Amino acid sequence: MKIGISTYCLVDKLRSKDMSVIDVLEWAKAQGCAHVELVPYGYSLVDDAELAEQVRRKAHELGLALSNYALPANFVHETAADFEAEIDRLKQHVDLLQRMGIRSMRHDVVLFTIPHEQASIAHFHRNLAQIAEGSKRIADYADQFGITTNIENHGWGVQHSDRVQHVLEEVGRRNFKTVLDIGNFLCVDESPMVGTAKNLPYASIIHVKDFYYRPFDQDPGEGQWFRTVNGNYLRGAIFGQGDLPVRSLLKLVKQSGYDGYLTLEFEGLEESASATAIGLRNLERLWHEA
Repeated sequence: MKIGISTYCLVDKLRSKDMSVIDVLEWAKAQGCAHVELVPYGYSLVDDAELAEQVRRKAHELGLALSNYALPANFVHETAADFEAEIDRLKQHVDLLQRMGIRSMRHDVVLFTIPHEQASIAHFHRNLAQIAEGSKRIADYADQFGITTNIENHGWGVQHSDRVQHVLEEVGRRNFKTVLDIGNFLCVDESPMVGTAKNLPYASIIHVKDFYYRPFDQDPGEGQWFRTVNGNYLRGAIFGQGDLPVRSLLKLVKQSGYDGYLTLEFEGLEESASATAIGLRNLERLWHEA
């Protein structure tokens, strides 16, 4: 098992320029990480060849795998020109990964933030053809480089386990899989245990996180809470300290035989470096106990 972090854990420091992406790599290595996932918020690589090469060299120097690259994307467009522009944009990111030697990319398939009415199953089915066509085009382009592309249970439009599976089946490409996030199912009020169990067979990478949860009728007040699709309250927590059944979820993953990358995400209120470090230690301990 290879435990590591997403650079998104430290996105506040990246955006404030208190840390660079090179600093994050060095910090991750000092914490004992085996890999880092690149999420280009607070920095950009696709339009900065020099920085991309610095990241590639620094990861190699540190002995850190660059496990995945994750970026927003949207295949649902009103015009063919906009759809083709999105395909061309994503191909540029695939080219970047080829140059950097990264062999996995997660791209969204719809906008992360959508109006409540667009979260319906009917809306999903109306747009499935475009979602599948865009995913096929990018998977086929990436396949020539040996790159796996992934859909994640990320954003109301495709966050349910059944919707992820439906896209996977419609695309039908050997190199199109899923980044399985054990926490994100809760954003659409699906049991994390159920969603994780259903999608484990399709997972190429697993994200782990924790949330605090409060029902819709128990408003917790201020503090970066956000709402699920049905109005319940969530807030990011240090891994192992929130309300998710993380011990049971890790046991489920371990018993499946999965032995790839485990990527920690932190999205809470606490100071991000110390919270991520605590989460890493909890993840290592709980994985061994699972």
